[in-house]
Amino acid sequence: MMTEPDHGASTSPGAAMDRRVARPRRPWWRGRPALIGVAVLLIALAVWRVLPASGSTDIAAADIETGEVTRARFDDYLPVRATVAPRVTTLVGVLSGGQVERLLVQDGATVTAGQPLATLANPELRLDVLTREAQIAGQLGSVAGEGLGIERNSLDRAAQVAQAEYDLIKARRDLAVRQQLHDQGFLSDAGVRSFQEEAAYQEKRLAQLRTGRAAEARITATQSARLADTQQRLSGNLAAVRGGLEALTIRAPADGRLTNFTLQPGQTLKPGDPAGQVDSEGSWKLEADVDEYYLGRVAVGQRARTLDGAALTVSKVLPAVKDGRFRVELTFDGAGPRGLNRGQTLDIRITLGSAAVALVAPVGGWLESGGGTSAFVLDADGAHARRRAVKTGRRNPEQVEILSGLKPGARIVTSNTASVKGDILNIR
Repeated sequence: MMTEPDHGASTSPGAAMDRRVARPRRPWWRGRPALIGVAVLLIALAVWRVLPASGSTDIAAADIETGEVTRARFDDYLPVRATVAPRVTTLVGVLSGGQVERLLVQDGATVTAGQPLATLANPELRLDVLTREAQIAGQLGSVAGEGLGIERNSLDRAAQVAQAEYDLIKARRDLAVRQQLHDQGFLSDAGVRSFQEEAAYQEKRLAQLRTGRAAEARITATQSARLADTQQRLSGNLAAVRGGLEALTIRAPADGRLTNFTLQPGQTLKPGDPAGQVDSEGSWKLEADVDEYYLGRVAVGQRARTLDGAALTVSKVLPAVKDGRFRVELTFDGAGPRGLNRGQTLDIRITLGSAAVALVAPVGGWLESGGGTSAFVLDADGAHARRRAVKTGRRNPEQVEILSGLKPGARIVTSNTASVKGDILNIR
């Protein structure tokens, strides 16, 4: 039996290997759009991580300092560095101008009150003093002459009274003799009458002289008082004129150590020019410049102490503020330490109040940057710090009293945050 040839069997041997194999479909998440979207998301996340959020600032953890708010003992004191100064300083002034002729002591010497320090030369003053001295001496001579004339007149009046008294006694004696003769009949009435008249005349004359002497004595007393006053004033003027020459000698005004005495021979000085000063030797005070923050807290009478234990008292507060500071003066309770020198510095503590337990935080630059009105408080994870309003009170070099805004255990940024923008710190 004949069969049809099979055309399919006549194909080439490799024909069965050329069949198309179906590829499996790629997942959607491996597609290009998905990859691009993931890349964009990753870039956005990276940018978000790198760029700070609005109102925040990134800062390295190594660039900040932190401290903890605690409830602890607060010592209310103010440490200052004070300068030693004389307790009393007396200026050496020039009373009369002139040219320095001779120096009698050197700067730094210990002097006593009234001790000559230098002499001045002033020929014009000397001539003027001599002229005025001669004029006053002439006036004193005139006053003395007037006084002598008054005395002479008084003596003359006394002599006249004495003579009148003697003449009255003589007249009365003659009258008594004549009266006896008249009584015995040896002398007539006419012979007695002339002696009676003489006695009456002498009696009247004596009365007039005595009355004149009393009136003259009153006038003389007034004139004598005036002359004495004039003489006293002229004597005072003479002493003042002669004192003009004394003014050419510069003298120490008080006991102590002479400082700033820089006069040189030949130097010309005018009245009132400073010639130096005398510092009280062994009696010192301390001067300190204090930050104006404490202006209302430092007062006269507050106690202070040096690091060596010497006790002091605030004796003066000068409220004028200069360059953000004001000055206080303190005096030692007693003689003070030995070996102090002018200009030496001492560290002291001024007690402003009693010690007490309070909520305190460490001091630092945060008080300067925020003025003590705000602080950055760290979150629990320590990755962020947020600005918080606070109210501060008293301060000492280590602590500041917290009145409100913070609680015990809170950690704050104590370094200066003046350059921080916003209210959040991102700590990296």
